[in-house]
Amino acid sequence: MSELKGACILGQSGGPTSVINASAYGVIATALNSPAITAVYGAEHGIKGVLNDRLFDIGKEDPSELALLKYTPSSALGSCRYKMADPDMDDTDYKRILETFKKYDVRYFFYNGGNDSMDTCNKISKYMQKEGYECRVMGVPKTIDNDLYGTDHCPGYASAAKYIATSCMEVYQDARVYDTGMVCIIEIMGRHAGWLAGAAALATAYGAGPDLIYLPETDFNMEEFLADVERIYKEKGNCMVAVSEGIHYADGTFVSEAKASATDGFGHAQLGGLAATLAAVVKEKIGAKVRGIELSLLQRCGAHLASETDIEESFMAGKVAVENAVNGITDKMVGFERTERDGHYVCKTALLNLTDVANTEKKVPREWINARGNGVEQPFIDYVLPLIQGEPKLPKEDSLPRFAKLKKVLAK
Repeated sequence: MSELKGACILGQSGGPTSVINASAYGVIATALNSPAITAVYGAEHGIKGVLNDRLFDIGKEDPSELALLKYTPSSALGSCRYKMADPDMDDTDYKRILETFKKYDVRYFFYNGGNDSMDTCNKISKYMQKEGYECRVMGVPKTIDNDLYGTDHCPGYASAAKYIATSCMEVYQDARVYDTGMVCIIEIMGRHAGWLAGAAALATAYGAGPDLIYLPETDFNMEEFLADVERIYKEKGNCMVAVSEGIHYADGTFVSEAKASATDGFGHAQLGGLAATLAAVVKEKIGAKVRGIELSLLQRCGAHLASETDIEESFMAGKVAVENAVNGITDKMVGFERTERDGHYVCKTALLNLTDVANTEKKVPREWINARGNGVEQPFIDYVLPLIQGEPKLPKEDSLPRFAKLKKVLAK
């Protein structure tokens, strides 16, 4: 394929992670050094920045600040949750995107996000092909939910898993200091897939974690839950429970549905308040002292507990996306393959079709969950443990984190 010269746009979308900017930096650093890419732009708030012609000229940023992106949590360019219509039904947005692409001579588009972001990426890629506008489109994976189809794991998951496991181990110590017992219920993110809640089992495997873990891959039974809690509480004098926010009854109703007060731009219920709901039920039925803890945003922005493995793999995903695009590849998402070398974990990249990835969720295998549905099996531990390894040397200023400070100069 002939060399394609032109500008590139990078956008970030969906929920942030502690390492999404490491992927962004992988794209940015590689693109800035590529002879084929004439300018690098960052879209303000994802695809909305393209639609609104709000693009940052990354070439005007201080290189030393850009380098700090590797250790800066959240989405430095701004994120969004914006569902694009089927272009066959309404192509208004797509015409606007093409207009922006032509204005800035954009021939490369990189979109950094999860399931819905890959759907956006896929639709844009197919539209550009249909219109005959040559633009190489690559998805760069991101999601703490770890539910993207086709990839062994997702950038962002490992650091969130490490945060969850570490927090559970710390809470475990705190919850056992008094001579009166307590039931502690920890609510962890995950609407339909239980990869995050399952990570709490790492704490248990190392002697200081939940007694019970509930994932959305199995139906939740309140009577069995209360029986499990009461049995453990009577045996040990304490009980710790980890629950995924998306646990549901056999009829599909979310246990926390009474607390689902809003939806995001894709129609997904914003769940929350599950720990408090279960704590109230336990207190009423069992009479124990109960504390409900919701990790909420902390699990996805806790960069101080990031996995070095996760940071390096996230950077690699962005770098590989640019390298492949420049070499003529389009309409793909960078995925990860797990291999071993001399008995040690090794991660390799693979290219996945955007059409296959878009809007398909990867669940925790049922055989990795115990028969009663209140814990995970050893294969889950074996899967997660290599991903959380390594302690990054985080930049500090007066013992506080030193995060990237971008000027965000708008392109003209």
